[in-house]
Amino acid sequence: MANGIFHLAFNVRDLAEARAFYGGALGCREGRSAPTWIDFDFFGHQLSLHLGEPFPTTVTGRVGEHLVPMPHFGALLALPEWEALAERLRAAGLRFVIEPQLRFAGEPGEQWTMFFTDPSGNPIEIKGFRSLETVYDA
Repeated sequence: MANGIFHLAFNVRDLAEARAFYGGALGCREGRSAPTWIDFDFFGHQLSLHLGEPFPTTVTGRVGEHLVPMPHFGALLALPEWEALAERLRAAGLRFVIEPQLRFAGEPGEQWTMFFTDPSGNPIEIKGFRSLETVYDA
């Protein structure tokens, strides 16, 4: 399978808030922008944030012991990068929907996860793996 860059475009209510969150709190590099949108390098993938009303979400996705916001998007990181991001977000006082934690300990697909929302309420999950080669282990 060929490797490529994933692109996701969605709405945010305020570009200044989005710029501070994605560029500041998450540390994403800003790309091109216009008065109504901003592109970000989101862990190697392209997010295009457009002014508008965010998509509706509900807490209906069951994963392990948790109900998670649906739909959501995110990134998969190597564990050291995930741990550094979790610490940076904690230090910034970010309110988590699901606090950073280990999920499926000792099982195939063991992963660390954290859920939070951007200032417009868009749900984000960041997962961490000891090895990204185990992402699809069953």
